[in-house]
Amino acid sequence: MRWSCSSATARSSAPEAPGDTVSRRVFVHIGLPKTGTSYLQSVVWPHRDELRRRGLLVPGREKRDHLLSSMIVRDDPNVHRRGPGAADAWDVVRREIAAHDGDALVSHEFFCAASAEQAVRMVDQLAPAEVHLVITAREPLGLFTSSWQESLKNLGTTPIEEYGRGESDDPRDVWDWRSLDLGLVLQRWAPAVPDERLHLIVAPGPEEPREELWRRFAGVLGLDPDAVPHEAAFANQTMGVVEAETLRRINPHLRGFRSAFDRGRWVRTFLADERLVPRGGERYWPGEDQVADARARGARAVEMVRAASYDVVGDLDRLRVPDELPPRRHPSSVTDAEVAEVAVSLVARLLEDVRERSPRGGGGGRGTSHAPSGSRIRRLLGRLRGRA
Repeated sequence: MRWSCSSATARSSAPEAPGDTVSRRVFVHIGLPKTGTSYLQSVVWPHRDELRRRGLLVPGREKRDHLLSSMIVRDDPNVHRRGPGAADAWDVVRREIAAHDGDALVSHEFFCAASAEQAVRMVDQLAPAEVHLVITAREPLGLFTSSWQESLKNLGTTPIEEYGRGESDDPRDVWDWRSLDLGLVLQRWAPAVPDERLHLIVAPGPEEPREELWRRFAGVLGLDPDAVPHEAAFANQTMGVVEAETLRRINPHLRGFRSAFDRGRWVRTFLADERLVPRGGERYWPGEDQVADARARGARAVEMVRAASYDVVGDLDRLRVPDELPPRRHPSSVTDAEVAEVAVSLVARLLEDVRERSPRGGGGGRGTSHAPSGSRIRRLLGRLRGRA
């Protein structure tokens, strides 16, 4: 099948924004999730002033405006719960783009869950700028396991054997094959622009330097990749299988951490990334049927891309799940004793954190505003003892 520009891509109206100048090109990086998007954004945002001097606008009041814009584009009513000004984020981004006379970049991985109608509407709202779609992709089995782990970092409790068993019709569902399957994303997004304006960046393999992804991304944007520092940029890390299962069992007890801020600051960063990830641990696979499903999705996406004339950067065959995979554990094999060992170690670490941040602790801290309370830790330990 060959994707081409359809009548739906006609630019029906200009953005309702002031300014007589128009961006020459707007690059809309729509994901996929877990394909190095956080890494790329951690290069872009700290250096947006330098990028602006080089002609590339990164619009918005702050990084969060791109997330909020993705929610607005996907008609997510929860954007109104994100605080003052949240519902205006997409208008702010569009106004800045309309007033800029060079290229612009909008980047968030949740855009990819938009419906076909929402995708066309977004492109129309950026008219008369020349919109380019940028999609970063990787093979779907690794993407699937990373996505399951990301769901745990966001208070998910679904066992991996029950994860990814369907394809949602709801653009608000971002941890689903709806946003993880490149073929499904292309079906919805590709008709919104001509083939030559869709840039597919294949993530480099594990044997290649991490910076290669930034170099490919910068090349699509027409940037010198060495124009801004990128060596120390953030890259998501993964938990081992026992650590992941421990977090899955902890999550039902974290009833006071439901806001987006609390999930991001305390569960994802403080607990998972800073305390469970550094433990290392064994990597894992889902069940054989889920591996086969991921393999079929990867093969189908590759054939779709080969039938089109997109701008592909990298080895397209990297999007296939290898025929031979190294043996790894399944998360269901994790025992209660293994969970208890990680949980006890984790509580000891959290107690050290409390001491370091207490007024009389060894760290000379000035309070406990950045650590869980001792009573919360004691309650959590008691609950974990009851589960393990």
